[in-house]
Amino acid sequence: MTFPKNSIRILFLIIWVLLFGALLKRDYFIKSIDIREEQIIKRGREESFAGIYFQSERIGFVKNRLTASGAGEYTLYQDAFLYLNILNESHPVDMRVKATLSRDMLLKDFTFHFTSPFYKMEANGKVEGQEVHFSLKTGKETISDIIRLQNPPYLSTNNRYYLLEQGLQPGDKFKVPYFDPVSLSGRDTVMEYRGRKKVLVRNRVFTLHHFVETFSGVRINSWLDDGGKVIKEESPAGFVFISEPEFKATDIKVKGKEILSSVSIPISGGSLDLAGRNWIRYRLTLPPDTDFDLDKDRQTLDDGVLTVNLETLPDSSVASCTGFTEELASTPYIQTKNKSITDLAREVAGNAVADLERVRILAAWVFNNLEKRPVLGIPDALTTLNTRIGDCNEHAALFAALARNTGIPTRVVAGVTFFEGAFYYHAWNEVCLDDSWYSVDTTKNQFPADLSHIKFVEGETVEQVRIAALLGKLQIEIVDEKRN
Repeated sequence: MTFPKNSIRILFLIIWVLLFGALLKRDYFIKSIDIREEQIIKRGREESFAGIYFQSERIGFVKNRLTASGAGEYTLYQDAFLYLNILNESHPVDMRVKATLSRDMLLKDFTFHFTSPFYKMEANGKVEGQEVHFSLKTGKETISDIIRLQNPPYLSTNNRYYLLEQGLQPGDKFKVPYFDPVSLSGRDTVMEYRGRKKVLVRNRVFTLHHFVETFSGVRINSWLDDGGKVIKEESPAGFVFISEPEFKATDIKVKGKEILSSVSIPISGGSLDLAGRNWIRYRLTLPPDTDFDLDKDRQTLDDGVLTVNLETLPDSSVASCTGFTEELASTPYIQTKNKSITDLAREVAGNAVADLERVRILAAWVFNNLEKRPVLGIPDALTTLNTRIGDCNEHAALFAALARNTGIPTRVVAGVTFFEGAFYYHAWNEVCLDDSWYSVDTTKNQFPADLSHIKFVEGETVEQVRIAALLGKLQIEIVDEKRN
């Protein structure tokens, strides 16, 4: 068996994009606290810039501008541009948002554009009460859907002085509902005020107000000056936003440091030899305050030691499971019911007489028909089908759409897998047959997936962002069974 050596290491790129969007989102959607509109407009008219850094190198910038647009409405413009060095190739990424706000800063409508090599996404939407009605276009098809939030979404600018006017004390926390146009999802975050701290920013010491935002177990730190201006922001993915004048922020490197090598996880406890093995044990060291359900399906967890068992595939006559509505559903990014998906599933696997055979046929088709290349964007099945290009994320999305279309409950899962001396973040699938779940890796052409696959999350990109909490903190050690 052979497979392109870099295609299994790309899940991190999607996590990076989602976290990047998470940083941006607070500069347009939501803060459910007291906001005085006239002060926001007064302080937000001028353009502001922030440099984007990765490992101390400036690789991009963000520009913000807020203007009055008549009839008591306001318009926010936010542009972000950066270069990512992926496998020593420079990949430009461009994100643009335009949003209309009411007099009290409630979001009324928005447009969002995202472009990168091999990927383009356009979305627009409007708010009706607590619902965001949107349309998404990533290829030839346009998809419409509704996101329901707990509260109407607010918009806050990059100057967050209003946080300092709430009389917050160190340790105070509050919830923030938001809508994220990158993942087209709504979630709650928890923000905590940590008080004033001395912070080193670009070789200068500032005394700043420290806020910590937590969502899906991921923490983003922000530091504000006494006027509420965001001076610095950072996330676990390794990138940092720093407020800068335009001439500095826009002076970016076309080819900075390679990012994939920075997030690999070294292994300890010996070499990893999976030949002839049916199970293996790993000792996992996880960062505190994380919540991953590792003790399920083929994995069992006991006192920090994870046992991964290689599944034995069932008899060829077994049927797919019943009762898994979500795992058969069509979503904005896994377009199970799309005609192109239906036609392909019928063409490729329509003659299969058993569900197990359908899984094998569809998995092999995805492996053999996609060019293994990194794609910076939110993976969706239909775009992948049209371009025939993708990494582990696109493989998993397309296989999920095809398998679900044929009535086989299918998950997208994410975690890590081993490759050339280290573990890398990765995405694959699971299918339900005969009341059990079986792993399928269409990037590696493995059914079941080998014992180096450690699952941390189930779900699409909204759930996969939780893995960012592990970046730089996860440790994996092989446990020799003779010592147990």
